Amino acid sequence: MLHEVVVAGFGGQGVLLTGQLLAYAGMLEDKQVAWIPSYGPEMRGGTANCTVTVSEQEISSPVVEEPSAALIFNLPSLAKFESRVRPGGILLINSSLVDRKSNRKDLHVYEIPANEIADTLGNGRVANMVMLGAYLELTGAVSVASVMKALEKVLPEHRHNLLPLNQKAMEMGAKAVRKVAAIGA
Repeated sequence: MLHEVVVAGFGGQGVLLTGQLLAYAGMLEDKQVAWIPSYGPEMRGGTANCTVTVSEQEISSPVVEEPSAALIFNLPSLAKFESRVRPGGILLINSSLVDRKSNRKDLHVYEIPANEIADTLGNGRVANMVMLGAYLELTGAVSVASVMKALEKVLPEHRHNLLPLNQKAMEMGAKAVRKVAAIGA
């Protein structure tokens, strides 16, 4: 299966880390991966996005013109990337920060209040992990266990106390998207 995803939001929201974790988890599962970051010079507070490809087959090009999914963390990113998702694709929107509905009727749209969920866990900085958990629940692109192994490798050892929180955030994201999908069915 070929998964081509764009992750987009403000710098500082964990956009690039989300993409890195997806790619790293794919490598841990012996899949073919590509990760291309893009961000403005201001980084934190500026716009940031990355594209990630995870595939069982060799990847012919790392450039993703029409992603199969988009994880949208803010309104400017929705405006920029909504039209690029291929018909029948997935649009995951952080409804905590995006106050408009998608204009697309040919996508599977899921609105996840990622910041609100992260706040209930006591740390708003894990909203990206909520979104990643929702994406993994919908696609199975990689396993949560592989993402956790990747996170353990990229987090400095003195931050390993945050691993359970990040895992819980992904579980809450998966639960939230199951609930949204059930309502939309």
